Amino acid sequence: MTTQSRRPKGEGSIFQRADGRWIGRITYDDPATGLRKRSQVSGDTKKAASDALKKIRERVEKKQPPRDDTATFGSFAEQWISSSLEVSDRKQSTKTLYAGLTRSHVIDSDLGRSPMNRIKASTVERFITQLRGKGLSDSTVRQVYTVARGIGDAAVRDRLITENPFGQVKRPKVEHREAAVLTVEEARVLVTEAGGSRYALLFELLINTGLRRGEALALKWSDVDLEGRTARVRKTLVRQGGDLIRTAPKSKKSDRTIPLSAAALDVLRRTKKRNAEDRLKAGSKWHETGYVFVTEFGEPCDPRNALRALQVAAERADLPGVGLHTLRHTAATMMLNAGIPMATVSRIMGHASIAVTVDLYGHVSPDVARDAFDALGAAWTASADG
Repeated sequence: MTTQSRRPKGEGSIFQRADGRWIGRITYDDPATGLRKRSQVSGDTKKAASDALKKIRERVEKKQPPRDDTATFGSFAEQWISSSLEVSDRKQSTKTLYAGLTRSHVIDSDLGRSPMNRIKASTVERFITQLRGKGLSDSTVRQVYTVARGIGDAAVRDRLITENPFGQVKRPKVEHREAAVLTVEEARVLVTEAGGSRYALLFELLINTGLRRGEALALKWSDVDLEGRTARVRKTLVRQGGDLIRTAPKSKKSDRTIPLSAAALDVLRRTKKRNAEDRLKAGSKWHETGYVFVTEFGEPCDPRNALRALQVAAERADLPGVGLHTLRHTAATMMLNAGIPMATVSRIMGHASIAVTVDLYGHVSPDVARDAFDALGAAWTASADG
């Protein structure tokens, strides 16, 4: 026999079962489906059941699910990859990156194995600590956090949880480090050591233009105007699903036209000559793709092979820690040290804003800074004399 306790309409009902346990029930309209549903709680006492029912009612009144989902964060993350991530308007390269980070660092982690309704801010903090314990860089840790937070947002949207626990934890910081650069002498040694590689010309162009690796490898001869001394940067070369494809550049400001110096023009002319020689050698095996930097058979060059070639050259030159982006930083620093205005360098580099340029290259040569103050002092003195 049960004892029924009537409550005001909309607040649910409480009754005691024959075994003495108290049960609370509430009926509500599911805003996601429009269907009438019922949720039930229980307690050892009438007060315990009433308190539990009150929590359910408060969530329902806020259009939240009565309870957080008990599925694991990892299982939802796997679904997120094939649904929310796939249909988003992110670049395909970003989708590939996010999917890889999720599978490598989220799904099989302690966080991934945790039921959705058990994840708290402290769970997220432990997750970040574990990522750092794996030896990941600060930027990778922050990327993983960003992806996992996006998964949490999707879970809230799908009414699986009431709030995103990642929203209660600050995004991990990335320690600011000034960009590594080479001196002119070191850059020359590096290119010399790469002389036996077909990528040596690519390295020279990067140093003389400041292009990103993918931007340079995506260049086609139709983008280059040797007579007008310009190059249109409008694509970047990336590997997706085993194929090399041209995609939109990093940002709107990355789509730009850059001037070509005499040194850059020389590199491109030598590249054009080499390609013509390779075409004759390859004969029928040659594939005309129109790319500036190609293999001996005319196919676009793989960015990974370019990096390997640079690492070999850097080791020979005794320049540890040098990457393809180092050449881009070197180009920017050389321009700034030559007195080129920061705003001009920012446009040439294709930065999203001048703030990015200032942040990366605030280590401008002391000699340049001294010249700037000398010029300021001279102007002040001249005005005083007048």
